[in-house]
Amino acid sequence: MTGTSRGERRMGLLNGFAAYGMWGLVPLFWPLLKPAGAIEILAHRMAWSLVFVIGALLFVRRWAWAGELIRQPRRLALIAVAAGVITVNWGVYIWSVNTGHVVEASLGYFINPLVTIAMGVLLLKERLRPVQWAAVGVGFAAVVVLTVGYGQPPWISLILAFSFATYGLVKKKVNLGGIESLAAETAIQFLPAVAYLAWLSAQGQSTLTSEGPGHVALLAATGVVTALPLVCFGAAAIRVPLSTLGLLQYLAPVFQFLLGVLYFHEAMPAERWAGFALVWLALTLLTADAWRSARRSRVAAMSIPKAETPASAAVDA
Repeated sequence: MTGTSRGERRMGLLNGFAAYGMWGLVPLFWPLLKPAGAIEILAHRMAWSLVFVIGALLFVRRWAWAGELIRQPRRLALIAVAAGVITVNWGVYIWSVNTGHVVEASLGYFINPLVTIAMGVLLLKERLRPVQWAAVGVGFAAVVVLTVGYGQPPWISLILAFSFATYGLVKKKVNLGGIESLAAETAIQFLPAVAYLAWLSAQGQSTLTSEGPGHVALLAATGVVTALPLVCFGAAAIRVPLSTLGLLQYLAPVFQFLLGVLYFHEAMPAERWAGFALVWLALTLLTADAWRSARRSRVAAMSIPKAETPASAAVDA
């Protein structure tokens, strides 16, 4: 990343803001698809995403990865797991937005980094620094406070956080680019999605043909809404440091939270504010520790003397 020019970094930041901004504002989109239900919207999202991604791959002529993937059953199995997990994530998110739970959905993405860290400890046997342990502990306390406030665990938040953290873990093991991975995942989702839509149409319950061309266009746009932020994220990831992306990721839940409170006017009783305050405290600890660790790494790298090149050695000789 040190060789990235200032213009490239600026372009990366713009793409990062665009990606997380679109993810943060997407709660405004799903209600436009009513009277379609959450499962119908989900099925259209899976089907149209594949159409959009195939169009993108045809444009860039990037197909070599597909043949390699087909010859690797273990990676294919992981892709299938990723497709299943992200299907749950998408479906719960669409349902939560369209039933008035935008704030609770935003909480899921606030606590997602904490869940990711906890999974790293439990599944990958990673070791945490004391501040990271403190952040996880504060995050757990926040869930307890919210459970008391809701009268039950915040299931929407927990499902979204754990499903997305699992998705990230699986994608890390697959090690496939964003567009390529989405193409493989939606290829697995496509047939079940189309089968469900066909069944819905046979039952006379599909909204695709009953709500006019504008509704059809909005349903088709679910593919763009899914894939375009991912394209921007991919462009950002290769141009800006991971530490910067780590901060940008909070834009999406912040926008979602503000939409839930200010636009959708969802209730925020005192106990919910207390729970969110604890989550934000945990994320502040986590972010500060990550910045401190990254700064120490940069200082350590700068203090290492550069190895003498063969050319310089010849000159000295």
